Amino acid sequence: MKILVLNSGSSSLKYQVIDMENEKTIAKGYFERIGQPNSFLSHKVNGMKHKFEREAKDHEEAISFVLDRLTNDHYGVIKDLSELNGIGHRIVHGGEKFADSVLITDEVIEEIKKCSDLAPLHNPAAILGIEACRKVVPDMKMVAVFDTAFHQSIPKSRYIYPIPYKYYENYAVRKYGFHGTSHQYVSYRVAEMLEKDVKDLKIVSCHLGQGASICAVQNGKSVETSMGLTPLGGIPMGTRSGDLDPSILTYLMKKENLTADQIDEILNKKSGVYGVSRVSMDFRDIEFEALVGGTHAKLSLDIFCYLIAGYIMKCAVAMGGIDVLTFTAGVGEKSPYCRENICKNLEFMGAKLDLTKNEVKGEEAIISKDNSSIKICVVPTNEELMIARETLKLI
Repeated sequence: MKILVLNSGSSSLKYQVIDMENEKTIAKGYFERIGQPNSFLSHKVNGMKHKFEREAKDHEEAISFVLDRLTNDHYGVIKDLSELNGIGHRIVHGGEKFADSVLITDEVIEEIKKCSDLAPLHNPAAILGIEACRKVVPDMKMVAVFDTAFHQSIPKSRYIYPIPYKYYENYAVRKYGFHGTSHQYVSYRVAEMLEKDVKDLKIVSCHLGQGASICAVQNGKSVETSMGLTPLGGIPMGTRSGDLDPSILTYLMKKENLTADQIDEILNKKSGVYGVSRVSMDFRDIEFEALVGGTHAKLSLDIFCYLIAGYIMKCAVAMGGIDVLTFTAGVGEKSPYCRENICKNLEFMGAKLDLTKNEVKGEEAIISKDNSSIKICVVPTNEELMIARETLKLI
């Protein structure tokens, strides 16, 4: 059984082919600059990377070329498309409609479109990918896997905002949460690592990358998360502010005569660690600058780590304690500096980090001391595998 996993951006297409017999990725790639001059495909198979300069005026052409590479005698991993059993699409926002992954139908596509206002950069791109696949491989079964679905188990008292209730009734303004496939994968995987039933654990999953979110997982279900109506909310990120005093927005709009679109761009693309550090949106650059004495760089990371620790405590309140703390995604998996500084803020509650074990990067590991009351782990995420599992389950 082979599943193709697609993650469609507005001008890009990421993909993996996963053999579900052993859950191994047998091919992966990234098509960039779709609809623009100089579009190209980076394709990796059998440990070899290949780059193809290829014009793709739309997602249909891009997907056609990807499928051609996958069936190619030299670059491919299947003889023909009949060897693919299904396609799993990553969908960022499913609103309140979808609490689980679903087989894609006309009705499902229409519901995804209705959520586009809540994820204007993501859902329209996903629809482009779905519709392109329908044209290129019309008989292929396809599944929509939603970033928001895992968080639909959060209690209403935690997802309703304290603003006039009519805005929830009229416009579905509420907390949704994101990175659900990552949090679900990591929580189930760490339970396997510890040889425990996930239903017996209180897990805080920290997905820390350019986008970042925290999730409390109790009895295998999400019960609290940091991101809100959109992926802008919660903890600070690479270029996103995270939560703020709401009056900051109106104050700056008045002071600098900013439009709603301009303030939206500032909060999404010019804030976070980038906005404070004045260095970069890349955490590696900021860490280097902080270590050589850059005051703004260090300040940005201090803010980042402190606010993450605070949200971990909020998750502890939601679950009545923590058994396991996990770190995943680019920063979570590869930054001993950030993990150490986050955990320093949690020592009072018995979280004891082993500094030697903490040097690990990008590998599964238990990095807490033996006498730590909270197990601290690094668990590389695998959202594509989670999407493939959901797809296989439904087809």
